[in-house]
Amino acid sequence: MHNPVDTIVIDAANVTLRLGRGEAAVDILRGVDLRVRGGESVAILGPSGSGKSSLMAILSGLERATTGQVQVAGHDFTRLDEDGLARARRGRIGIVLQAFHLIPTMTALENVAVPLELSSHADPFTRARAELEAVGLGHRLSHYPAQLSGGEQQRVALARATAPGPILLFADEPTGNLDAATGGAIVELMFAKVRAGASTLVLITHDPELAAQCDRIIEMRDGKIVHDSADAAVTA
Repeated sequence: MHNPVDTIVIDAANVTLRLGRGEAAVDILRGVDLRVRGGESVAILGPSGSGKSSLMAILSGLERATTGQVQVAGHDFTRLDEDGLARARRGRIGIVLQAFHLIPTMTALENVAVPLELSSHADPFTRARAELEAVGLGHRLSHYPAQLSGGEQQRVALARATAPGPILLFADEPTGNLDAATGGAIVELMFAKVRAGASTLVLITHDPELAAQCDRIIEMRDGKIVHDSADAAVTA
């Protein structure tokens, strides 16, 4: 499932997120505007507490905005309930998190194939095998997560996210639990998978060097976007 380059795949306007009520309420996002075109790789950079992971959660359909408009991959996320968001994500949005979230009682192959099976993919196990081979795990198909290294588990998570051919791939600190060499290899794989599938990548990170590998860098602080390299390029 590919998205044409230059199509707007994310269109978010005046997005806010408030958690809690009354005097205990905390404003996590404070009026975020963001448009992302198909085929872009975009880094959202910022320190802990800047709101970058919360923004990703809203754009990927894992969290609902308090106010604002969120259009993603042709769906109006602001009008969907949790079930509707889950349906909108299926097959269109891949997510890779810092924690691998693999099912411990399933093999590497099953961790990738079962989600495909649940979404009625025609040949889930063949597809899963191909995806795992593509990330260098063809020899680990029958291994369980506890038998895999951290880098191998993240490769399984990446294969699971990209197997449906998503329009959008979100990655939230995907190298956070890995050493530098293993993390670098995962990043190379992730960019190669995005290029091969013509997907759009949104990468959440606090690492400027990792962000610099993307086409565009957006910096966040205190729940707001404070710099967008796309704007700087236009005005330069």
